[in-house]
Amino acid sequence: MELRLYFRMLQRGWWLVALVTLIALTASLTMSYIAVPQYQATARLIITPGALLTSEGNPEVLIAGLETLDLRSVVATYTEVMSSKKILNEALTYLNIKEFNTKEYVILAVALPESSVLELSVTGPNQRLVTDLANALGYQTILFTRSLNRAYDLNFLDEAVTPETPVSPKPIQDAALSLALGLVIGIAIAILSEQIRVPLEAYRHRLQIDPETGVYNQKHFVRMLETQISDNPVDVFSIGIIELSGLVDYIDTLPSPAIQRVLSSATDTLKKELRGNDNIGRWNKNSFIVMLPATNGESASRIFGRIHHSLQLPVNLYQYDVNVQLDPHIGGGEYSNGISSQELLGKTADTLEQAKRDGSNPVYVWDMKNPFWIQ
Repeated sequence: MELRLYFRMLQRGWWLVALVTLIALTASLTMSYIAVPQYQATARLIITPGALLTSEGNPEVLIAGLETLDLRSVVATYTEVMSSKKILNEALTYLNIKEFNTKEYVILAVALPESSVLELSVTGPNQRLVTDLANALGYQTILFTRSLNRAYDLNFLDEAVTPETPVSPKPIQDAALSLALGLVIGIAIAILSEQIRVPLEAYRHRLQIDPETGVYNQKHFVRMLETQISDNPVDVFSIGIIELSGLVDYIDTLPSPAIQRVLSSATDTLKKELRGNDNIGRWNKNSFIVMLPATNGESASRIFGRIHHSLQLPVNLYQYDVNVQLDPHIGGGEYSNGISSQELLGKTADTLEQAKRDGSNPVYVWDMKNPFWIQ
C-alpha cells in the first residue's frame, strides 16, 4: 500500500524528477566544460637507518634506532618538513620559478600507514609544473634532513612522473554522479511536494463544501456561477433554487442528527435526478441551488419537475416517529444575453417566490423570451 502510494506520487510529480535531474546533469556538464583541468603528480620517499647507525656495528644501537623509527616521530617530523614553506621556497628557487600562485596548487604530504614511506602529491593546472615541483620538494627535503641528522636517510622510492590525464574534472564520472544525485533529489522533492499539496487541496476542498450535506457551499457556488459566465459568456445554462419549505418547522424542534439525515436524503435525491456534469450547492438552511450546463429554460423546467416529484416523498425518521414532508418549491432561471450573475440570481429568487405563492404550480423557470415557464 505504501509503495503504491509513493508510486502514484511519483507519477503525478514525474516532471519534477525530470526537471531536477536535467538541471543537475546540465550543471555538471557545464562545470566540467568551464572548469580548469587539474593534474596531480605523486612522489614517494622512504626513511631508512642512516650510516651513523649501520656503521656502529653494534646490533643494540641498530635495534634502538629502528625502534625509534617505529615510534613514528621521525616520520611525522619529515612529513611536516616536506610540507613546510621553507622547503617550498627552496624548491621554487631550485626550479627558478619567480612567480607562483599558491592558491592554484595544493601540496599534500602524508605518511603511509604502517610504514616509513612518505607520499608527496602536488595538484594544479600545469601538468609539467606539478611534476617538477613534486620532485623538487622531495629533493629539497632530502637535502634538509641530511643536514638535520645522520641517523636516518631519506631517499626517493618513486619519483613523480608527468600525468597524462587530469584528476578533475571527469565529465563522464561527474555526469553519472550528478544524474544519480539529481534523480534522488528529484524523487524527494516530488514526494515532498505531493505530501504538501494533498493537505492543502483537502483544506481548500473543505472550504468549498457544506459540512452537513457534502455539496458546495453558497460562497463557492456563487464563485462557480461567476466563473461560468465570465469563461463562457455566450453559452446557455440554467440554475434553480430548491427550497424545502416543509423543513422550516422542524429545524428548531428536531435534533441536529435528524435534520442532517433529512438534508442528506434530499441531497441524495438531487444527485439521483441530476446529470453527472450538473452542480449542486447548499443555498441556505432549508434550500439548495443547482446549475445545469448547456440547458435552456424549457429543459430545466422538465428536470425541476422530476426533482419536485421525487422530493414530495416524505423522509421517515423512525427513531423520532416523524415523517417529514419536505414541501419543495423550485424557482429557476435561464442565463442568456450576457446578464450578470447577480441579475440571474435575482430573477431565480423572484421565480421561487412566485412558486411559493402559487399553490398549484410549485415550479417556475424564468427566461428572457417568456416571463415564466410554468409546470
